[in-house]
Amino acid sequence: MPFTLRGERVLLRDWRDDDLPAWVAMNADPAVRRYFPSVLDEAAALGEASRIRAHAEREGFTFWALDIPGVADFAGFVGLIRTGFDAHFTPCVEIGWRLAQAYWGQGYASEAARLALQQGFDTLQLDEIVALTVPANLPSQAVMQRIGMRRDPSDDFDHPRLSDGHPLQRHLLYRIKRQDWRAQLSA
Repeated sequence: MPFTLRGERVLLRDWRDDDLPAWVAMNADPAVRRYFPSVLDEAAALGEASRIRAHAEREGFTFWALDIPGVADFAGFVGLIRTGFDAHFTPCVEIGWRLAQAYWGQGYASEAARLALQQGFDTLQLDEIVALTVPANLPSQAVMQRIGMRRDPSDDFDHPRLSDGHPLQRHLLYRIKRQDWRAQLSA
């Protein structure tokens, strides 16, 4: 049975092979990848897509394809993934998003992220979901705050996959617990 989550304007769904050209193009865009170590060539982008799809098969959730009906069949991804490195807050499930430039600043990431949180807390029965980003990524931090996530500066960390002194090494950690998410819904 294909996976879908529907919002007012967005749809999260399983990846399809016809998403891959837009995915490759999106990850070759320096603006999209400005808070990552580099842009991705086609092979690297396809490899990442393959890992995202394999995570869905293995875990039952992933960074799902973001469809904006009537606007874009594939605008990027939003979803949940098990964090694949060791840090003081792992093991954990991370919420994340990456959208093509044309879909920035329109509330799509926040709307879809709320769907992902609902899936994580109601269906998957997770106790907590985290998000991480670099200090300069103010747009992602704004989404994290809009969906009710909070940051404790004592949780900030140096990403273990980036070398000492790398300009993107320092990361901020945001969290939301199931009870806090439910309290927001009833407020």
